[in-house]
Amino acid sequence: MTVALALAAAFGYGVADFLGGFATKRAPTLPVVVLSQITGIVVVVLIAVALPSAHPRSADFAWGAAAGLVGGGGLALFYRALGRSKMTVIAPVTALTTTAVPVIFGLAAGERPGTRAMTGITLAVLAILLVSATVAPSSDGSAWRLRGAIPTSAIGAALASGVCFGGFYVIIRLTSPAAGVWPLAASRSASACLYLVGAIVARQPLPLRAPRAALPTIIGAGAVDMTANIFYLLATHRGLLTVVATLSSLYPATTLILARVVLRERVNAVQSLGLLVAVAAVVLISAG
Repeated sequence: MTVALALAAAFGYGVADFLGGFATKRAPTLPVVVLSQITGIVVVVLIAVALPSAHPRSADFAWGAAAGLVGGGGLALFYRALGRSKMTVIAPVTALTTTAVPVIFGLAAGERPGTRAMTGITLAVLAILLVSATVAPSSDGSAWRLRGAIPTSAIGAALASGVCFGGFYVIIRLTSPAAGVWPLAASRSASACLYLVGAIVARQPLPLRAPRAALPTIIGAGAVDMTANIFYLLATHRGLLTVVATLSSLYPATTLILARVVLRERVNAVQSLGLLVAVAAVVLISAG
C-alpha cells in the first residue's frame, strides 16, 4: 500500500506540473500559481470535512503551515533559477537535491531500508537525473553531451529550491496521522498567503486574474497537486520516509510521458533510459 500511494503521489505531481506548465503558456505565472493554490485549499478542506474522524492538534497546523512556507519559498526560488538558466539544466539539480534531503534525513533518523530498497533508491535518483536531462550534439558533431553547464548565478537558487522542496517532504511528515489531511489545508493556506504577499510587494494588481480559457487547466493543476499531496501524506505515515520521498520524486517521468503523448514532444535516448531505470527502481523498492 505504501508503494502504491507514493507512486500515486508521483503520478499526481507529474500531471500537476504538466498542467501548470501548460497553463503558464496561456496566463501569467503568478495568477496561475495563486489560483491553483486556492483551488488546492478548496479541495483539501472539502476532503477534510468529509473525513470527520480526524483530530488535528495545534502542532499539526503549525507543522503544516511551516511545510507550506518552505515549499512555497522553494517554488519561488525554482522560478528564479529558471530565470537564470534553462529548465533542462535546472531540473536535474533541483530534483536530485529534493530527493537527497528526505533520504539523508530519514537515514539520520535511524531508518534502515533493506539492501534491495537501497539499491532501488540509488537507481531512482539516477532515473530522476536521466529523465530530467536532455542531450545535444557537440560543436563538432562527433558526439553527444549533456546540454550546458549550470551558470554559477543559478546554482544557489537551484540547490536552495531543491532543499525547500525536500524540506516540505520532511516537515509535513512530522504531523500526526490522527490529524488527517488538515495539515495540508494549513500548508496550502500558508503558501497561498506567501504568494499574495509577494504579489503585493511586486505591486501586482489585485485580485489576480487569468484568461477564462486557462481557468480549467489552472483549477485542474491545483486539484491534482493537492490530491498528490494527500497521497504523499498518507504514504509517509505508513512507510519509511527514505522510500516514500524517493518514489514520490519520480514525478518527472510522468511529466515526460504526458509531454510525449499529449504534445508529441520527442523523448531522447537518455530520457528513455531514465524511464527504464525508474521501472527497475520501483521493482527493487517494492521487493525490498
